Amino acid sequence: MNKSKTGVLLINLGTPDSPSVSHVRSYLSQFLNDPRVIDIPAIARLLLVNLIIVPFRAPKSAKVYKEVWTEEGSPLLTISNNVAQLLDKELGDDYDVHLAMRYKNPNIVDVLEQMRLKNYNKIVVLPMFPQYASASTGSAYELVMDVVKKWWVIPEIRFVGQYFDNPDFIDAILDRASKYNIDDYDHVLFSYHGLPDRHVDKVYQDGLCSDRDCEHELTEENKYCYKATCYATTRLIAEKLNLPEDRYTVCFQSRLDKKWLTPFSDKVVEEWGKKGAKKLLVFSPAFTADCLETIIEIGDEYQEIFEEHGGEKVQLVESLNEHPLWIKCLKDLVIN
Repeated sequence: MNKSKTGVLLINLGTPDSPSVSHVRSYLSQFLNDPRVIDIPAIARLLLVNLIIVPFRAPKSAKVYKEVWTEEGSPLLTISNNVAQLLDKELGDDYDVHLAMRYKNPNIVDVLEQMRLKNYNKIVVLPMFPQYASASTGSAYELVMDVVKKWWVIPEIRFVGQYFDNPDFIDAILDRASKYNIDDYDHVLFSYHGLPDRHVDKVYQDGLCSDRDCEHELTEENKYCYKATCYATTRLIAEKLNLPEDRYTVCFQSRLDKKWLTPFSDKVVEEWGKKGAKKLLVFSPAFTADCLETIIEIGDEYQEIFEEHGGEKVQLVESLNEHPLWIKCLKDLVIN
């Protein structure tokens, strides 16, 4: 009898199939209609997303996606595919690694059907999101469970949770940063993807996130608060870099409105330009693969903002992408 294999489902957030307006519109529609992303009553979300946000945002976003697109396609998808192949090779013959995107393609439903037909002994679900958020990890988990609950034969399934404190994950970020001399920079930013304030408030049984000290400590109560884990990630990196608190700022990018986690990254960049800073170094520890938010938003848009206010250089520390320590981190998460 052949030894049963374990199937690994590696999940990233998603990307349009092409930078065309129609494909970007389809991607944004699927993404923003997810009730875990825009968590307001269904009718209000339907009207807001489909009549206001998507029609106005799709043409603008399509232009930005064209800037980031390569001959191989979407950087996020290309890098994620490479990671999946490297992880598959590292894990060896007892594992098969499959890549899926939460939004668009390769989509989770189709990839899970391929995995069902393989009749795996066990399936490991591994989102590429180091910090938990309901809009990323939670949404991916929910869709997987919605699909699998309809299977007649449900194998053992393990969901890998957040791993922002994994030593290999932290060391991979440090190695990425090693080619930059931090002393050459006036200030360091740790820029994370933003979330609405209400998303982190919902983590708690009583009160609000702002009632806690999420900026300074991680507790049993706030361990699934995205804000708290972003600050905890930063402390782990800053400690290894011997970076004192006054030398860095934790901030949040890609907001839809003002009621999102603050401070906003673009405003922090602007403020440091006005203060006379000439060089900023920016980490993006929530993004494990370079994408529109890192390449364009940080690399281009923040550079323009900084220059407008007297600064000279915003230097992005590249995402983990195919870094060997990142692959080792993922391998350990699957096996252990």
